Amino acid sequence: MSKNIMYFQNSENIIKIGQIEQRMYIILEGRVSVFLTSGDENIVVATMEKGDFFGEISLFTDHPRSATVRALGDVKLAYIDNVTQLKSFLILNPQFAAKMVSILAQRLAKTDTILIGKISEINRLKQTQAI
Repeated sequence: MSKNIMYFQNSENIIKIGQIEQRMYIILEGRVSVFLTSGDENIVVATMEKGDFFGEISLFTDHPRSATVRALGDVKLAYIDNVTQLKSFLILNPQFAAKMVSILAQRLAKTDTILIGKISEINRLKQTQAI
């Protein structure tokens, strides 16, 4: 995996929302910001640092990127281009595999909470319109 290294400078986009590609990244040095864009506003949804990963969903789907990821200072990343590489990496790095499962479970739980909140909001709006 030592050949699968990329470098980014401050404010450089690593991933752009809407992009279609299959690549997961692991932060080796530095920090990144993950954000969504609404009109002219950037909404930061996460800041990640050494040991964190992003872009993993792209290895399993053909969906466009759902967020933009930008370097906060100089960043060094390892990247994985397909599921076969990911499986090999996880077998060789079982601690990272355990960390990845835990983080993915946390992300899913957060998404569930947001979804439940939005469903409740829609139901409240429907009730007030019915009155």
